[in-house]
Amino acid sequence: MEHKHLHEENRRSWNAGTEAHNSHKRDQAAFFRAGGSTLFPEELELLSDIAGRTLAHLQCNAGQDSLSLAARGAVVTGVDISDTAIEFARRLSAESGIPATFQRADVYDWLAATAAGAERFDIVFSSYGAIVWLSDIGAWARGIARILKPAGRFVLVEFHPFASMFDWNWRLEQPYFGAGNPLSFEHGVGDYVALAGPALAPSGFVEGVQDFVNPEPGHEFQWPVSEVTQALIDAGLELRVCREYPYSNGGKLWDDMREIEGGRMLPPETVPSLPLMYSLVLQKPA
Repeated sequence: MEHKHLHEENRRSWNAGTEAHNSHKRDQAAFFRAGGSTLFPEELELLSDIAGRTLAHLQCNAGQDSLSLAARGAVVTGVDISDTAIEFARRLSAESGIPATFQRADVYDWLAATAAGAERFDIVFSSYGAIVWLSDIGAWARGIARILKPAGRFVLVEFHPFASMFDWNWRLEQPYFGAGNPLSFEHGVGDYVALAGPALAPSGFVEGVQDFVNPEPGHEFQWPVSEVTQALIDAGLELRVCREYPYSNGGKLWDDMREIEGGRMLPPETVPSLPLMYSLVLQKPA
């Protein structure tokens, strides 16, 4: 079931967090005008040639990845619950000269409204920290299936829920099987850009907001890979790709992570190799 009151608290939490995140990124419009991109190799490989394709970017945050996709020729619609994120995305689109459409909405409301209309997409895309904000994985999957064109694809690159079981200091803290129950925390969305540094600020890292503490609470949901995959299959999509990765892209989400080439993060040497990301590609029957 959807928890709309928790979505509303998450909206306020993301509004506050987005201000902090963008404070660390130097002149992003100039970065994009010069041909910069915030995409990692994994999503580029999975998406393949997107030129001329209609693409819905769900939970697009402040639009940097959306504009990177649009710069590769996709016709992009970005959707996010945060007012601050969408306002920033629209401004960045105008200042960078990269066209894209951005809509402020709860993803469930947007999926339902779009499914009720005539617009359909060649590709639906979601990535990096999106799944944990979903309170009803089945409704989300069914919404995606409804807005895809025949033979359209859904592409997901996401942090692995197994890693989410650990606290900052690599101690097991949360269950793997969340059963749809919210995991609530007092200070909401943290300043993960400050933690990651240049890996999440390719336009150039600046100090920006320091010692950020979010005044709004946050609520996440733990969805195992199998539940995400099965929900999409149950919605009528056919699995094409399922991969796991022993590193995370950009996100320095636990203590003492080691950064290697390309902004990839590994656990400290004292922690065994474990899955930190996964990806899925599913296709709607033609």
